Amino acid sequence: QVQLVESGGGLVQAGGSLRLSCAASGRTFSRDAMGWFRQAPGKEREFVAAINWSVYYGDSVKGRFTISRDNAKNTVYLQMNKLKPEDTATYYCTVRIGGSNYYSSTNYTYWGQGTQVTVSS
Repeated sequence: QVQLVESGGGLVQAGGSLRLSCAASGRTFSRDAMGWFRQAPGKEREFVAAINWSVYYGDSVKGRFTISRDNAKNTVYLQMNKLKPEDTATYYCTVRIGGSNYYSSTNYTYWGQGTQVTVSS
């Protein structure tokens, strides 16, 4: 059974940093795209970042967030710097099996339960 478990969320002041981690179990995803989406209350789920052979970022986080992975640990990370109040959301880890579209949530197969990130002004 595949499980994705996120950690590292919390409360931080604007301008601060957080590092999210997502540990996968149940199978190895070294050849699959792993990524992060986020969802704020009353808003649609938004693409944040993805990594496969390259990296991809949503426009709102480019230059501030960095995605990375450790295939030996079956883990993906999201380093978030220069956080803004508008980054407040639940952040979800996800894995895409096959396909080529990194930006749509409908293309992803497995999802974590989410971790809350709150940025105070």
